[in-house]
Amino acid sequence: MKILVLGGGDSPEREVSLRSAKAVAEAARMAGYEVEEADPKYDLQKLDKISKATIVLPILHGINGEDGAIQRELEKRQLPFLGSDSKSSETCFDKWLTHQKLAAAGLTMPRAALVTNATYLDEPLVREPHVLKIVHGGSSIGTLPIPFPDPPPLKNKFVDDIFKLEEEAIVETMIDGKEITVPILDGYALPVIEIIPPDEGGFNYENKYNGRTQEIVPPKSIPEEVQINARLMAEKVHKTMGCRHLSRIDFMVNKNNKLYILEANTMPGMTEQSLFPKSAAVNGMSMPQLVNKFIDMVKRDYNL
Repeated sequence: MKILVLGGGDSPEREVSLRSAKAVAEAARMAGYEVEEADPKYDLQKLDKISKATIVLPILHGINGEDGAIQRELEKRQLPFLGSDSKSSETCFDKWLTHQKLAAAGLTMPRAALVTNATYLDEPLVREPHVLKIVHGGSSIGTLPIPFPDPPPLKNKFVDDIFKLEEEAIVETMIDGKEITVPILDGYALPVIEIIPPDEGGFNYENKYNGRTQEIVPPKSIPEEVQINARLMAEKVHKTMGCRHLSRIDFMVNKNNKLYILEANTMPGMTEQSLFPKSAAVNGMSMPQLVNKFIDMVKRDYNL
């Protein structure tokens, strides 16, 4: 069984994808598989040359990686691949569609509104602590916490920078509490992870990958009952959004231990700093074992 690992791509999360793909490719080789690697930014035509018995692991983040684009290319070629299909990937990548779908399913999310640069100041939610974030993207790119808005709020260059990334953005009520995440593997939740960013900068792109953020798994400061509820809720999010094989569901836990869903990630990071492998390790899965599980799920679902 040959394995093709896709990494890189052309999104702002390219460097993280390259590191994730390298870690997955090395683990697959350690698990005994014959592995090829390709970067869709340069090697997309490789998909036309591989056998339909080759399993594709698209370890891609961001635009053209998690938004359904590469999944449509794989589906068009009838290639077996890891992760959610194109429809689910596209929906999960759109934070506003995700918000609407989960809210309609009765799942608790922060209050939110869709705004443009022109309508931002007219939105009532901006008169309280909020987060402004682009509709599409990951790795905390295009996310701006505004904890102390002046009444009335004043737009600054950082707000303008968000709208340079995308024409529309989401204003979301800021939840005062702790951030946790729950990885999902084959429909079942792995151990909860608490994310404790440094005092400066929060859980932004830089702090996410420079080692300054603490990731505690399982968290000691989150009651066991809340962790159980988070895992059950994460499994429901995974199912509601039509995710397949793996995902990672992000939450906030407020001071009353109420859970608020933030978003669903269809292809979580797989670097040495990434949350998904850390949680799997607590369940006793090494990286080669985790990747072997990825491959087994694809074999099962494509009858290979």
